[in-house]
Amino acid sequence: MSTLTINPQFVKDEKGQDLGVFLTKNDFDKLLEELEDLEDNKAFDEAESRTDKEFIPFEQALEEIKESRNK
Repeated sequence: MSTLTINPQFVKDEKGQDLGVFLTKNDFDKLLEELEDLEDNKAFDEAESRTDKEFIPFEQALEEIKESRNK
């Protein structure tokens, strides 16, 4: 895993209080990609820790995913 480098710019009010953060599109995309990787890792860890592992053929799994998306 590489080190994530972003350059946020803080938006402040007239009193100097932080109101928000501005990110370039590139930095935003990098953050989203990192979050997706973390979600994938979390899902993998959860699947690995399951004790009720039931294995089904890959093609069957794809069909079940397609069917669940059409509901």
